[in-house]
Amino acid sequence: MTRPDRVLDVRDLRVSFRQDGKEVPAVRGVSFHVDRGETVALVGESGSGKSVTALSTVSLLPDSARVEGAVDYEGTSMIGAPERELRRVRGNDISFIFQEPMTSLNPLHTIEKQLAESLSLHQGLTGAAARARILDLMDKVGIQDAESRLGAYPHQLSGGQRQRVMIAMALANGPDLLVADEPTTALDVTIQAQILELLAQLQRDEGMSMLFITHDLGIVRRFADRVCVMKSGEIVEAGPVAEIFDAPQHPYTQMLLAAEPHGTPDPVATDAPEIAATEHLKVWFPIQTGLLKRTTGHVKAVNDATLSVRAGETVGIVGESGSGKTTLALATMRLIQSEGPITLLGRRIDGLQTKELRPLRQDMQIVFQDPYGSLSPRMTVAEIVAEGLRLHDTGDDRPPREQVAEILSETGIDPASMDRYPHEFSGGQRQRIAIARAMILRPKLVVLDEPTSALDQTVQVQIVELLRDLQRKHGLAYLFISHDLRVVRALSHKVIVMKRGDVVEAGDAAQVFDAPQDPYTRALMAAAFDLVAEGEAVSA
Repeated sequence: MTRPDRVLDVRDLRVSFRQDGKEVPAVRGVSFHVDRGETVALVGESGSGKSVTALSTVSLLPDSARVEGAVDYEGTSMIGAPERELRRVRGNDISFIFQEPMTSLNPLHTIEKQLAESLSLHQGLTGAAARARILDLMDKVGIQDAESRLGAYPHQLSGGQRQRVMIAMALANGPDLLVADEPTTALDVTIQAQILELLAQLQRDEGMSMLFITHDLGIVRRFADRVCVMKSGEIVEAGPVAEIFDAPQHPYTQMLLAAEPHGTPDPVATDAPEIAATEHLKVWFPIQTGLLKRTTGHVKAVNDATLSVRAGETVGIVGESGSGKTTLALATMRLIQSEGPITLLGRRIDGLQTKELRPLRQDMQIVFQDPYGSLSPRMTVAEIVAEGLRLHDTGDDRPPREQVAEILSETGIDPASMDRYPHEFSGGQRQRIAIARAMILRPKLVVLDEPTSALDQTVQVQIVELLRDLQRKHGLAYLFISHDLRVVRALSHKVIVMKRGDVVEAGDAAQVFDAPQDPYTRALMAAAFDLVAEGEAVSA
């Protein structure tokens, strides 16, 4: 008999996918429940089965999936239910918020049209009644000046605003259960804190239940009532948050809780040479309008940035999206136009032409956020990593494959796998391959642009340790761009804080983290570290 306070009841759920004539298991005998007004978190690394479990609740899996077991929503079985019943439940009684709103929102429709579609489908609201409800929803989720935003398209909104629109769509029909699948992973730390606080407030106001999927245990500590830890398609441990965090029993749970970047980088030698520097750097992009493309204004991406990085030193660059972090790093590498002196290994490079810069590219390399997007799917790992050797003379006369094998081994990839393609590796392995591609040229300066933000916390720790080890061995200078301040703190000697193109604070990492002077820096620190601190207080 179903309990009246139980919204979702999952029993012995098993999901497998047909691939190449074989059944590949993804979820193995999972059981859990969500009670009314409760937040249950599913945590685990990528591939553990979290999202597949959530999508199974309303049969959103592809036709290749085979689903067995029981999923009951308020006593009604969802597995094998008629499509008409499932459509009634989806978006009405059970709503979803996904990780990346740009892939969930239609780029060709305005915000008003997309919100109105849900209201029309499930509630029959149209015209003025629908518009009034949309404005109420947008106000509820904290979108300022909502009426002026109704005609906007998704690309015209910031990441935080797009996620708020997704939350408004999810709440439009007053769902009993909200499934939030990594809803803050792609957001800056301050926006992340705002979205989480918004979800908590809406849950209190609306009396919703929530199934929260994440790999960020700091979020779980603060917002969840109970937690289920998943590994390889199974729940290996479950219980109240305080109980699991204070006394984890399973070795995998213990490993997850310990997987947080920690420690400090090795000190920089007092006689370490300066590798790169900028002085009062400015990057303004012209706004051109009209038929004649007259310049009518500028986007002031970077206003006045001065930095210096020495051999064996890491300078962390932090700030929200659009603050100018990546623009500053790209300008330092002369990948975009800028004004102001730039030096590399003591030589002015800001006035050099493309042909003069080419030999210097070997000394400046970059590792991007998404390794899957930055690695060619049509090239083997050996071809990807060796590509730079065809353009630059490193002074190493050994065959390219021998050099590739050495650098892959150094970055933690089995050289025997060098003839495989990127899609055959995990996210963490792909990032190691991207690092190997940069390191094979033995650069002096490496720009790391959000290299860990797309990775699970356990993999983040591994990449941080790898970067420390490579810096220690080769005396590398890093410009490390990130909105994850825990990773920045573990890696950086100095920190630059940027806001809307301006450097608002800069100094030694310990000084900036322990005694921030600028109000914006203090807000960043509070958003990044108060989540953990408050969560620990709750569990205590």
